[in-house]
Amino acid sequence: TIEKLLSSITVLLEKLEDTENKEISELNILDIEVDSGEYDDFLIGTKVKVLLTDIDSVRWKQELEEDRSKLEAILEISKQVDATRDAKLNDLKELISNKVSSPLNSDNKKLIIFTAFADTAAYIYENVSTWAKRSLGIHSALVIGSGTNQTTMPDCDKDLNSLLTSFSPKSKERAVVSPDLTEEIDILIATDCISEGQNLQDCDFLVNYDIHWNPVRIIQRFGRVDRIGSQNEVIQLVNFWPNMELDEYINLESRVSGRMVLLDISATGEENVIEQDSSKEMNDLEYRKKQLKQLQDSVVDLEDISGGVSITDLTLNDFRMDLAEYLKKKDHSLGKNIMMNTIVSIEDADPEGVLFCLKDVEKTVLTDDSYSLAPFFLVYVGLEGEVIYTFSQMKKSLDLAKKYRSSSILQNDIPSEIDLNNLLESAVNSVLGKSEEKGVESLFSRGGTVMSKSDFRGIDSFEVVSWQYFYRGHK
Repeated sequence: TIEKLLSSITVLLEKLEDTENKEISELNILDIEVDSGEYDDFLIGTKVKVLLTDIDSVRWKQELEEDRSKLEAILEISKQVDATRDAKLNDLKELISNKVSSPLNSDNKKLIIFTAFADTAAYIYENVSTWAKRSLGIHSALVIGSGTNQTTMPDCDKDLNSLLTSFSPKSKERAVVSPDLTEEIDILIATDCISEGQNLQDCDFLVNYDIHWNPVRIIQRFGRVDRIGSQNEVIQLVNFWPNMELDEYINLESRVSGRMVLLDISATGEENVIEQDSSKEMNDLEYRKKQLKQLQDSVVDLEDISGGVSITDLTLNDFRMDLAEYLKKKDHSLGKNIMMNTIVSIEDADPEGVLFCLKDVEKTVLTDDSYSLAPFFLVYVGLEGEVIYTFSQMKKSLDLAKKYRSSSILQNDIPSEIDLNNLLESAVNSVLGKSEEKGVESLFSRGGTVMSKSDFRGIDSFEVVSWQYFYRGHK
């Protein structure tokens, strides 16, 4: 990045010197066609063009030379940190070695390494590909949106489709399109240019080398391997989180965006002429921070999320909208009976069980800010007492209820062989167990513990708002 800045400054200084040495007629920015290319030697800027003759060239030249001097000093220091001193890169190599030597699935050595930046991807490829071929005997490939794709695999074309086909030959049906190729690519280093719309489920291991501030992008990346048709029994996601607290990371994004807005206002008198959406991005930084913390602290169920991901896949907005629409159409007096104690017939593909809606009447359960239903908890318990969906998987429980909301609701008694009390106890223990984990974590955090003697009083702390029994067949 520093080298690119230095190169840009050098070009600008050369333009200024050329302008000083030429006899330039009086030009007016309003009288010329800035996109024609005829006056490129006398213009600077990309989207907003400025005539060099309209600039205080003496002062600007001094400031550019000062910037160049500072950047050269920073570059000299930065170059002292080479690949041999890069702890993050060494951790990545160790991760790759362990994955290849102890694969999650039988003989599956494949992994994807995602980064947001083409320069970082090229840097990883430069320092991993040769090492992986020599030490582990596997091929690597680099796929970026701009520039030249690369691979250590001979006889493989370097276009995007060929590289991805050799990386995921089963899902891409390589045996049909390129039957002569026998070798495969096991390490794919890529930018977000392939984070959507690609079937790469031959792979069972995905690494986020950097964390995009938008959590949807992280899920889109994981969606390349977490797909229908995967033959892997287990898949894994590894995140390299920033070497700072998330608050600092998000605040950094906020400060940069804020300074860009201030720069636009001071330079043009208008808000963000160059990029209209920057100020809008700042409005949801706090929301993004909460979602990133949820991804960092808990396992988000990604099973049903495909390449076209919406941020609402991480929230309950769809259900709130459905409820609001229901209350508009129905008598408001029915609102309290939307989810009664009912028995519903379901398809064979869905698990049988009882969905409990519990209320923490004494508010003793410990949750974080990302849990939006407190003091209510939805828990789906199987008929053997096993917890199918915990309260943190509330979206899965709501999806099940929503799927069968138009089914015929049966008011018959629940079968005598099903002990609702035992199932209820399992649901409560599931909620309290998570709460206890949260309390124990607080013992080792700053600010003191949030646990007290009155916590975890058991089933008496909860009120059963409603339950739904989902069964298969006709009983």
